[in-house]
Parts: sequence; structure tokens; C-alpha cells
Amino acid sequence: MDIGKILENLWEGSGYNLFGKDGGWQSIVMIIIALFFLYLGIKKKFEPLLLVGIAFGMLLTNLPALDGDKLFHPDWWTVSDIDYLEILRHGGLLDILYIGVKTGVYPCLIFMGVGAMTDFGPMLSRPSSLILGAAAQGGIYLVLILAAATGMYSGGEAASISIIAGADGPTAIFLTKELAPQLLPAIAVAAYSYMALIPLLQPPFMKLLTTKKERMTVMAATRKVSKKEKIIFPILVTIVVGLLLPSVAPLLGSLMFGNLLKECGVTERLSDTAQNALMNIVTLFLGISVGATAVGTTFLSAKTLVIIVLGLAGFVLATICGLLIGKLLYVISKGKINPLIGSAGVSAVPMAARVSNTVGLQYNKGNYLLMHAMGPNVAGVIGSAVAAGFLLAVFG
Repeated sequence: MDIGKILENLWEGSGYNLFGKDGGWQSIVMIIIALFFLYLGIKKKFEPLLLVGIAFGMLLTNLPALDGDKLFHPDWWTVSDIDYLEILRHGGLLDILYIGVKTGVYPCLIFMGVGAMTDFGPMLSRPSSLILGAAAQGGIYLVLILAAATGMYSGGEAASISIIAGADGPTAIFLTKELAPQLLPAIAVAAYSYMALIPLLQPPFMKLLTTKKERMTVMAATRKVSKKEKIIFPILVTIVVGLLLPSVAPLLGSLMFGNLLKECGVTERLSDTAQNALMNIVTLFLGISVGATAVGTTFLSAKTLVIIVLGLAGFVLATICGLLIGKLLYVISKGKINPLIGSAGVSAVPMAARVSNTVGLQYNKGNYLLMHAMGPNVAGVIGSAVAAGFLLAVFG
């Protein structure tokens, strides 16, 4: 037995591969970022169901490993003709989980679960919610202009970056895998990370752009939406979107199918599965596999860092667009609509609506805006998916 050879093999397979070779500093930086995200998810409770999974996947993929022991192989996913059978045979755990991201299966399943948990009643009872939901998507088109203006990205890449502003991770993945698959790691991490940070990102702009009087506005209850309306709505939306924007029909159709399971009243078991078991499993797989794409050697580049900055700008611009139209509706309604609910037009359900409610309660203890904010919030989900369909039609 060659003790020296054994010790040499142990050394070569240890953290030396992280600290002792070119690019090791990038992995160290990503590990520090992963630990920071874990802190935000666990200690600060910033959407832990998303952020903990992303952060842990990021941590795993940046730890040193020999070629035969790697959990994730980023170079396998950069080719145009991916051999999924070969990945199933020889890929690491995170490679296999990432298939669901790359094929777009996870986004559709997530949307099915979101649909089963969504009540479109607040939106249907207050049609102005659609205006606020659409207004917040203005951030998408503003970032599209900014990304194109940098001269660093093609039209499809700029469109994929712009969808981050929709605050909708599944839609961002669905669009990017078609238009700019090479940017999927950066865009997916940016989209989900910023979604988790919405409680931190939105309030400063909500307070900056609204007056104390506006923030204290108490909104009256709206009409009760009938069961028939709630059943017809997902069917009608699926038909209309399927005819006008067939490219996004799998995504939006999954959302509406999940909602129909909830509202029709005869599929309670399926609705419960979509809301809980299915949603939890897919969120688990999606979070850790998205985090795995943040490999230091490829992630820390100028092009990626610009995407992170543009994504942040998109969230801010989407929030501002929603708030400004909310202020306009406040004036038009003669003070009956609280402009804070405009920020909920970004489609991070139900995070953005919760933030609107939280800020409202800070200025008026009896001002419960959650159900009013859910209208623009769910309208934003539809709006971001429609925006993705439009971008696919233009750049696809």
C-alpha cells in the first residue's frame, strides 16, 4: 500500500481544487454569496421556500469536485443539441434535476400549482386591477430598451433579460430557454433572487412615490364574484391566449388549468395535490437546480453582472410603473383606490400583495389592503405571461 500516493490523491481531491487552481477565487465568491442568501432566507425569512433552495444549490455546485464526482456540469448545457439520455446515464444529481428547468417542465408545473392557489375573484370584482397589472409590465419594455442600448446582447437576449422585470421566475425560465438558453443560469438566478428580496426592494419606492394621505386610503369592499364567473374565466382566458399567443399557451394554460381545478368544485383532490404536494416537490427541485447554474467560473463575468444590474433595474421600474398608474387611479377615483396596490402589479404572488398590505398597515392600523392588492397581483401574472408570448412572437 502506497501511503504517499493515497495522501496525494486525497490532497488532489480536496479543497485544493478550490483554492489552488485558476478560477478558484470565483468559486469562493459564489460560496460567500450562497451563505449570504442562506442568511437572508433563514434568519431574515426572505421567501425561504425559494431562497434556501437556490442558495444551497449554489453552494453545492461551487464546492470542489473531481470530474467523476461533479453534481453539475455547466458545459454540458451550452451545446445546441443536448443529449438528455447521456445526462441521465452519466450526469450528476443536479444535472438530472436541471432537465426539468431546461425543458420548461418545471415552470408549467409551478404555474399549475400557482393557479390552484389563486383566487381571481379580487381581479374580476375590480376591473381596474387589470390596468395596474398591465402597468407594472412596463418595467419589462423599459429594460428591453436598456438591454438593447448596452450593445452587449442580441434581440433575443435582451428580451430574455427584460422578462426579469415581470417578477415571475417560471415565465423567465420559459422565455429564456427559447430565446437565449445560454443566459438561462444568470436570468433564472436573478429572477428568483430578486423575487425573494421583494420585501426589501419595494417599500422604499412605495414610500418615496406616495404621500401619507394616499398610503392611509382605506378601500371599500367590492362585489362578490359568482361561481359561474370563476369557472368561465380560466376557460375563456385559455381559449383567447391559445388563439392569439399559442407560444405561451403551455405556461398560461397550466395556470388556468390549476385554477379551474380549484374553482370547478368537483376536483378537490387534484386541486389539493397541485397546491401542496406537486407545488412543494417542484419548488424543491427548481430551487436547487436553478442555484446549481451559478457556477463561479462562468457566472462571474461582465455580461452576467450587467444582467444582474438590469434585473434589479427592472424590478424597480416595474414597481414605479405600477405605483404611478396607482396614483393616477387614485385621482380618477377621487381617493377611493390606494396607490400602494399598484406595486403589487409585479407578478410575484403573493409576495408583492403582502408588501402592499404591510406598508399600508404601517400608516393605518385598520387598513387591510391584501385582498385589494391581490387583484393587481394576479393580473400581473397574466400580464407577464402575455408579455412573454409577445416577446416570443417578435424575437422567436
